Amino acid sequence: MKVLVINSGSSSLKYQLIDMETEGVVAKGTCERIGIPGSKLTHKANGQEFVYEQEMPDHNVAVSLVLNALTDEKAGVLASMDEIDAVGHRAVASGEVFKKTTLVTDETIAQMEELCDLAPLHNPAALIGVKACRAAMPNTPMAFVFDTSFHFTMPDYAYMYAIDYTDYEKYKIRRYGFHGTSHKFVSQEAAKYLGKDAKDLKVITCHLGNGSSITAVDGGKSVDTSMGFTPLAGVPMGTRSGDLDYAAAEYLAKKNGWDISETLTYLNKKCGMAGISGVSSDFRDLTAARDQGNARAKLALDMFAYACKKYVGAYAAAMNGVDCIVFTAGVGENTPCVREAICDNMQYLGLEIDKEKNLEKNNGAIRDISGSNSKVKILIIPTNEELVIARETVELL
Repeated sequence: MKVLVINSGSSSLKYQLIDMETEGVVAKGTCERIGIPGSKLTHKANGQEFVYEQEMPDHNVAVSLVLNALTDEKAGVLASMDEIDAVGHRAVASGEVFKKTTLVTDETIAQMEELCDLAPLHNPAALIGVKACRAAMPNTPMAFVFDTSFHFTMPDYAYMYAIDYTDYEKYKIRRYGFHGTSHKFVSQEAAKYLGKDAKDLKVITCHLGNGSSITAVDGGKSVDTSMGFTPLAGVPMGTRSGDLDYAAAEYLAKKNGWDISETLTYLNKKCGMAGISGVSSDFRDLTAARDQGNARAKLALDMFAYACKKYVGAYAAAMNGVDCIVFTAGVGENTPCVREAICDNMQYLGLEIDKEKNLEKNNGAIRDISGSNSKVKILIIPTNEELVIARETVELL
């Protein structure tokens, strides 16, 4: 069975074609700068990389190019689109309407359209991708796989905000959490690596990248997570502020003459590591600048690690202990100084990092960087959200 996984962003589209018998990637690629001049498709298949520089005014054109690449005489891996048995679409926000992977139908598309306000950058793009795929493959079953699904096991006291309860009932304002497919995958992989049943483990998963979230996974289930109603909450990120006193946002808005939309754009796109450092949102640039003596870059890195450390401590308290801490995603897998700073001075948890192992180059495999005296396992596990989406699509169908 071959499953095509589509991950549509606001100006990008990532995809993987996965053979579910082996769970091997047959082909994968990325469409960049959709709707922006200079767009291109980078397609990897048969051990080769193919680059197609072509304008993509919208996601319909992008999907068409992807399908053409998959069946191309030179770069393709399929004789026809009929070889695709199902399509799994990543969807970011589900509200309380969808709590698990859901079949794509006219009805569920209409319901998703009503939820676009919850993820204005991601949900509309996902819907465009869905509609483009349905137009090209009208008889192929498809599924919505939600970032939020994994977090619907949180207890009410963890996901509720202390607002008037009637506003929760009317508008479903609550903590939803995101990166669920990643947190699910790496927590399960940690259990496999440790040779234990996930039900017997307390794991804290740190998905650290341009967008970052931390999750407490108790017995294989999410019981708390750092992102909230939207991905803006939690630790400071590449360009997102993370947690902030709401009154400070109002104060900034009044001083700068911003409306609500402008204020949210500022908090989502001009804050975080980029705003603090004045250098970049990219942690590679930040560490290089810090090493050259840039005090603001150092401050940004220190703030990030400190915020992550607080969530790790809080989630250990929430679960009455922790057996394993997992680092994943771009920063989590590739930035040793961040991992070390988060784990430093955590002896009260029985946590000790092996600084030499931590500095070893990422080889794409699971790595144990626990110190010899550490009572808590510290693992680096490459995430694979696309595989989770494919698995859940197959399970649903």
